[in-house]
Amino acid sequence: MSSDSGPTGPSEPLTTDAVTRIVLRPIASPLPLGFFALGMGSTVLSSLQLGWVPTAQSEVLLLLVLIFVVPLQLVGGIFAFLARDAGAGTALLLLGAAWAGTSVTSLDSPAGEPVAAQAVFLLALVPFVLALAGASAQSKPLFAVLLALTATRFALTGLYEAGLGNALQVAAGWTGLGIGVFALYGGLALLVEDTRQRTVLPLFRRGKARESIEGDLREQLTEAQQEAGVRHQL
Repeated sequence: MSSDSGPTGPSEPLTTDAVTRIVLRPIASPLPLGFFALGMGSTVLSSLQLGWVPTAQSEVLLLLVLIFVVPLQLVGGIFAFLARDAGAGTALLLLGAAWAGTSVTSLDSPAGEPVAAQAVFLLALVPFVLALAGASAQSKPLFAVLLALTATRFALTGLYEAGLGNALQVAAGWTGLGIGVFALYGGLALLVEDTRQRTVLPLFRRGKARESIEGDLREQLTEAQQEAGVRHQL
């Protein structure tokens, strides 16, 4: 029978700390970019819904959304995932793809007329955005409110596209302006926080989100071994 003993004594299994090293790369927060892009896109489309821009110029606004808003939200979403924030990354990428989809299909649809296919898409999107809002409410209530307002706007626009009346489009437009103001405040607050490394304008962070700003590095990395990309399975 062979022995487990070697020249230096009995062999012992290596601990995780002895064989694993987790390397994290600091990056700037992508949330200010995501907030500002969302606010810009929402405000621009509100100007169309409220009749401030002639319907004949709708293609120009939709192209601006595709060229300006969508890429910025997609970049923000990708970097949110790289920053290990699955909730923010999912929300920004989902909304960016939604802006892209609705803008492209609107370009191919008669200007100023409801489109039933758009109604199906927007109304189907609402519960998913609300789910993201619910998941964010425990730690980032400001982000949750922004997502809830966005879901409300999608619902109002979807009902208008279903042919239930122009009043719904006007309500969606005013809701979009509210989103723009809210996103402006949130993006500014996040940008100042990231610059000063402390909360200056209230963001109402709670739980893990608050610890991420006020806690030390050891607290930040305690659960890193359980995160996607480190653990063996998602």
